[in-house]
Amino acid sequence: MDEGKVAAIKNWPIPTTVKELQRFLGFANFYRRFIQNYSSITSPLTSLLRNKPKSLSWTPSATEAFNTLKQAFTTAPLLVHPDPDKAFVVEVDASTTGVGAVLLQQQGNPDSIHVPSSPASSTRRR
Repeated sequence: MDEGKVAAIKNWPIPTTVKELQRFLGFANFYRRFIQNYSSITSPLTSLLRNKPKSLSWTPSATEAFNTLKQAFTTAPLLVHPDPDKAFVVEVDASTTGVGAVLLQQQGNPDSIHVPSSPASSTRRR
C-alpha cells in the first residue's frame, strides 16, 4: 500500500457525519481483499448506515471497529511473488449473498503467510 495512504489512515479522525463515514468506508473498501475478516471488522460501522440515517449515532463498538480497521491497514500482508515450488493456501468466505476467496502462500524466514502478487490473488465475487 502507498505510504502516503497509510499515513492518511493512521491520522484519519473518527467520522462525525454520515458522509465522513461513507468516505472512510469507501476508501477502506478498495483494500478489503488484503484485510482478513474485513466484513466482520466493519460490521459495527456499516450498521450505523442502515436505514439511511440523517445523523451519525457513534457507538463504542464503532470506535473499536474504526481503530481495528486502521490497525489492519498498517499491518496488512505484503504482496510477494509466488513460488511455484511451495504449497498454496486458499481461504474462502461465503454467505447467502456472495463468495470470496484469497490465494495465500507461506514464504520467508521464518515462514509467514503472504498474498502472492498475481491475478489469482484477487477476490472474485459472483
